[in-house]
Amino acid sequence: MSEIQPHNNPYLIGHKEAEQIFLNAWKNSGLHNSWIISGISGIGKATFAYRIARFLLSADESKKQSYTSLEVAENSPAFRLIANRAHPDLKIIERDFIDTDKKKIIKAIKEGEALDDEALQELKKSSVIKVDEVRTINEFLSKKSFDGNWRIVIIDSVDDLNVNGANAVLKVLEEPPAKSLLLLISHNPNKLLPTIKSRCAKLNLQPLSEAEVASLLRRYNPELSEAAVQGIAKISAGSIGHGLRYAEYGGLDMYKTLESLFYAGKNFDLSQALDFSEKVAKDEELWNLAVELIEHFFIENIKGGEKVEQLSQALQKTRGWLRDVINLNMDKKQVMFNIINTVSGVL
Repeated sequence: MSEIQPHNNPYLIGHKEAEQIFLNAWKNSGLHNSWIISGISGIGKATFAYRIARFLLSADESKKQSYTSLEVAENSPAFRLIANRAHPDLKIIERDFIDTDKKKIIKAIKEGEALDDEALQELKKSSVIKVDEVRTINEFLSKKSFDGNWRIVIIDSVDDLNVNGANAVLKVLEEPPAKSLLLLISHNPNKLLPTIKSRCAKLNLQPLSEAEVASLLRRYNPELSEAAVQGIAKISAGSIGHGLRYAEYGGLDMYKTLESLFYAGKNFDLSQALDFSEKVAKDEELWNLAVELIEHFFIENIKGGEKVEQLSQALQKTRGWLRDVINLNMDKKQVMFNIINTVSGVL
């Protein structure tokens, strides 16, 4: 499967309306200094932010009306510099690796032996963006570009800020320098400080259609069968990020297993339910995947209109048990079995 990174990905599908909103603001010299780019996870928010950055750092402002999209050629200097994380006028704020794993990276660099993709994937990042990193934004924006260009900061994501970090961002938003742009990526803007939201323009990216998810799956994972593409696209809730994870970790087979257990009613296969519960309980990635797919199952079936009240009650129970896993360290295997038993009892 192709490695997809927002900073070097030239391809974006969907979000044409949001692109035109931003482009028109730029064309009409009404570009706000800060934007919240929101939407569910995995729909291309970071890719969209980098698309904006590449465009602003390469566009000819004397020819504004000639531009019809934010697309930038892959062989352009701005694209290459950003792809290599080396553009002097772009700063990225994101969660850093935890100190022990950061030392591994530094050691590898000093020894001239870069970590491979598998080793990098095993490294852990901190749970929040550190406030000290946020405080470097002011210094970055205070320096003028050598050619009078924009200075751009992408925060990926603003949801990862703690209270101190959010307040530090707020100070930047209060008095942004001229020709500076902050792009704040958010999966859940409702949880942001009202004072941050009030100082930003908004671009809310909509979930992709099943056809768009399928198209991206074919592009990024061409070895998938067409049946798998269609099946994964159907359960991905408009998120190519979800779809790619399902392809990697067997999400489609997992969903089919859950469906067979749920729809079997009280006659579900006890051995299969216990085996499934034990399997996902032992692996954090599989557990998170199962939780995500169960939520999708509830949404789709409640939307279907049958047994809405019973399913809604089962959903509340399920969410309560899942909270207990986090807050009370409740046994995951028992919780998963409880969910299967409860949902199958409803259906």
